[in-house]
Amino acid sequence: MKADKIWMDGKMVDWDDAQVHVCTHALHYGSGVFEGIRAYKIKQGTAVFRLKEHIDRLFNSAKILKMEIPFSKEEIRQAIKDTIKANKLDSCYIRPLIFRGYKELGINPFKNPVNCMIAVWEWGAYLGEEGLNKGIRVKISSYARNYINSASQKAKICANYMNSIFAKMEAIEAGVEEAILLDNQGYVAEGTGENLFWIRNGGIFTTPAVTVLEGITRDSIIKIAQDLGYQVFEKYIGRDELYIADEVFFTGTAAEVTPIREIDHYQIGEGKRGPITEKIQQRFFEMVGGKIEKYSKWLDLV
Repeated sequence: MKADKIWMDGKMVDWDDAQVHVCTHALHYGSGVFEGIRAYKIKQGTAVFRLKEHIDRLFNSAKILKMEIPFSKEEIRQAIKDTIKANKLDSCYIRPLIFRGYKELGINPFKNPVNCMIAVWEWGAYLGEEGLNKGIRVKISSYARNYINSASQKAKICANYMNSIFAKMEAIEAGVEEAILLDNQGYVAEGTGENLFWIRNGGIFTTPAVTVLEGITRDSIIKIAQDLGYQVFEKYIGRDELYIADEVFFTGTAAEVTPIREIDHYQIGEGKRGPITEKIQQRFFEMVGGKIEKYSKWLDLV
C-alpha cells in the first residue's frame, strides 16, 4: 500500500512526507471522521463511485463531531480527482480524513485546528479474490456493536472503529476472515466494516439502518436487488436466523459484495456463493464498470 502523492490541506505532498505531530488530537482521542471510496476503470476513463453521496456523508460526519471543514464540498470533490490524477491510477481506493490537529491536548477538542487529507492507492478485493468467488468464513463476535446512544451510528468517526478492531482481531485469531457483531439487545447488526444481507425463501433482508451505518454500497445493493425483481426487507433477527439462511453476504466500499459461506462453523446454504448473491454481485460489478447506462449517474468521471 503506497502511492506517490497525498493531498494535505490543499497541497500535494510526497507520500513519505505526509506527516503530523505526535500530539495531534486525533491520534490520542480518535477525533476524526473519514470515508472509504472507490474509483473504477471504465471505458471512458476512471470513475469514482457515488462520490457525491460519500462527500455528503463526510460533511455530515464532521457536523456530528462539530468540526467545520475548511474546504467546500466541491473543493474536496476536485481534490479527490486531483489526487487520483497525481498518482496516475486507473482504479483505486480513496481515503479522505478530516481530523483535529495539534495545538493542545486534553479531551476538549475545540482549540485544535481541523486538518484534511486525501490518500489514494491500489487495493484489490478487501476480503480476497477467492472470497468474492467462493465466500468467506465468519464468526459472531463476543463484542457487541456500539450502543446507539454511546456514540453516533450515522458518523464514520475514527474512535468508533476500536469496536471493530477488537472484533476483527478476535476473528483473525479464531482463524476466520471476518466477524459479525450483535447490537446491545442481541440482534444482528453488521460486520466490522460492512453491512449485512441475508436471503430466505427468495426474500432479501438487511438490518434496519437505525442501528448500523447507512452504507452507500448497502443503499446501492438495495436498489440493484429491487431492479432485479427482488423484495428487500429490513428486519431485526437473532444470530440463529443467519445459520438457517439460504445465502448471506456482506456489502461495503472495501468489501464490495462478498458472499459468506460459513458462520460459527455452520454451513450457509450449499457452502458457497449462492445464486441470488451471484446475480447481485455480477450486476454490481457491471454497474461500477460503467456497463449499465441506468446507473451511470452514480459514476463521477475523473
